[in-house]
Amino acid sequence: MNILAIETSCDETAVSVVSAEGHFPRATYTVRANVILSQAKLHARYGGVFPNLAKREHAKNLVPLFRETLTQAKMYAEDEGSQTLDAQTKDKLTKLFEREPELLKQLLIFIPTIKKPLLDAIAVTHGPGLEPALWVGINFAKALSLVWNIPIVPANHMEGHIFSAFVSGDTFILPEVAFPAVALLISGGHTELVVIRDWMRYERVGETRDDAVGEAFDKVARILGLPYPGGPEISRAAAKGAPNSEYKLPRPMIATSDLDFSFSGLKTAVLYMVKKIPNLTEEIKADIAREFETAVTDVLVKKTLEAAKRYGARTIILGGGVTANKTIVKAIRTTAQTLSGVTSVYTPDPKLSGDNAVMIGIAGLTRLFAGETAKPHTIKAHGTLLLS
Repeated sequence: MNILAIETSCDETAVSVVSAEGHFPRATYTVRANVILSQAKLHARYGGVFPNLAKREHAKNLVPLFRETLTQAKMYAEDEGSQTLDAQTKDKLTKLFEREPELLKQLLIFIPTIKKPLLDAIAVTHGPGLEPALWVGINFAKALSLVWNIPIVPANHMEGHIFSAFVSGDTFILPEVAFPAVALLISGGHTELVVIRDWMRYERVGETRDDAVGEAFDKVARILGLPYPGGPEISRAAAKGAPNSEYKLPRPMIATSDLDFSFSGLKTAVLYMVKKIPNLTEEIKADIAREFETAVTDVLVKKTLEAAKRYGARTIILGGGVTANKTIVKAIRTTAQTLSGVTSVYTPDPKLSGDNAVMIGIAGLTRLFAGETAKPHTIKAHGTLLLS
């Protein structure tokens, strides 16, 4: 089976083709194409993602990225006039893209010039994420489904992050995961703990009550005068900081009995600390960055291990863009070794830690194996979609 995957939940426009042979969960997956275009530099002036700008950029870039993806997958074949769009189809596409006229124009030019690729389904992220951005990808998937009569599989962005931890090279088989598992999903928009009883059986047991951890990194970077996105900048600065400096920060909710998180107060603590420093030197910035990163790591480790103990986890899975932080990943791997029941810790390749369409393709194929598709008119953007 070949699946086209589309991811537009935030500020990465991503398209991929993933194939699967065999039967789930022992199928062999092959990443035939993986194309990502980041908008981070465009959003840097705002210090965070500006939804309408993200939407505009997705609409501008989807067709070129789609062409590149088909080329990488060796599915691109020119054939002028092979797909003549009748008036009824054009009318439906016009209504579908009434808010993305540029995307409509590109699609109407592109589609008639190529042969229908050998695709069995289209997977598209329908949540969670920024709804204006999600709609662009969803409508693009609906358009291709309409033109080529290909079924659509709506994919959950967070489920994709879970599956991203299992990708090992361009061709791979999902590992024989020992369940139950606990997944820590950490990104710019999400911080949550999920218990996985079996494949595709989820229970969210912990979440942030305010800022997501990635959001906190961005805000603290701004306070320290570091560039956006803040995660890598904080890590670079922290590597130069003193391990036992005079700058001390709280560990919010680290001792509470629940599995929830809170990072807003930690960000505020950094702000108050900085206001009291008359000369914020690069050395002081590095010390504060290190203390902030350590505080975040302490909380994430404590809550994750507590969840693993409480639910008898045999496996820990990390997913999301913040898993690119080596300090956090190393701390969880190291402390997981102290739990007798945990046998494996899975983390994504740094190239797939952020938003990408490969993870959406795998999640989509998994749902396709289970017989799940959706009628295009029923697929909607869900900004706060939960795992289920």
